[in-house]
Amino acid sequence: MTKLTLRPAVPADAGQIVAFIRALAVYEKLEHEVQASEADLARDLFGAAPKVFCEIAEWEGKPVGFALWFYTYSTFQGRHGIWLEDLYVDPEVRGKGIGKALLVHLAQRCVKEELGRFEWWVLDWNEPSIAFYKSQGGVLQDEWTKVRVDGDALQRLGQL
Repeated sequence: MTKLTLRPAVPADAGQIVAFIRALAVYEKLEHEVQASEADLARDLFGAAPKVFCEIAEWEGKPVGFALWFYTYSTFQGRHGIWLEDLYVDPEVRGKGIGKALLVHLAQRCVKEELGRFEWWVLDWNEPSIAFYKSQGGVLQDEWTKVRVDGDALQRLGQL
């Protein structure tokens, strides 16, 4: 019997996904930014026309990690890609290949669907993750600077 199973998330997983998001936020020292609720995830992952997707990793039948992702588009390549928004594995099962299995699973989707890119962010201080991603063929894109507009600034920019 294999100890690791990867499967698409189902509506009953919404609470577990929120718990994973909170645990990831604690690790990343960003817990103060988490606003997502179980209802938000249920709506966006399992509604009539989902635009975001999630894979659940189970170790010996217990949920121990997740990968939440969505499709992107590259005008330069003229192809869709996958953006990995979050990847998390419970600390007690790290080192068992679960994170790698989630990455491989999404990379296989990219290859099967003839997508052009598989991308994600990593915090610049997160050396263990940076080393892991590099070992999987990831290349850091240091020449780009992220831009964000949210909160009051978004409200002002989007005023009708």
